Amino acid sequence: MCWGVFVSDAKPNTLVEIERQVVSLFADGVRVAGLPRSVGEIYGLLFVSAEPLAMDDLVVRLKISKGSVSQGLKFLRTLGAIREVEGPDVRRTYYEGDIELKKLVGGFIREQMRPHMESGKDRLKALDAEVVKEKDESKRAFYDERVKKLDRWLKQAKLVLPLIQRVLGE
Repeated sequence: MCWGVFVSDAKPNTLVEIERQVVSLFADGVRVAGLPRSVGEIYGLLFVSAEPLAMDDLVVRLKISKGSVSQGLKFLRTLGAIREVEGPDVRRTYYEGDIELKKLVGGFIREQMRPHMESGKDRLKALDAEVVKEKDESKRAFYDERVKKLDRWLKQAKLVLPLIQRVLGE
């Protein structure tokens, strides 16, 4: 890889308009998944950057704390959304975004959705136990119907998630 080939009109510590817009797009997008805005900002900048960036570059350019960047990088590495690469300074660790949708979705499903679904089974059992305790028969019937609905949703999600991963080539 050759660094310095891409020439930006921006000062090294600022974002150009396209970078600002991509960062904003990803920051808004991660909210849907309930993730911190900083995770979207970090991925967005790595996605749109022609050169790999170090943690300090992300801190300065995004104007977010080193702790937020560190946590965000760790989370994104776990998902497989970014990878460490060589950069111009061998003493620093550089990152670039992985732009394969299948890896992003697959990582999110593996790291976020599946554990949540697994804990959902236990929570449904606990809900069943609470339904049985309800003295009012009409309320008990209502709660029972709702817990069964949640169980159906969980089963449907378990069927759909592998299909999504297959469609994306994971």
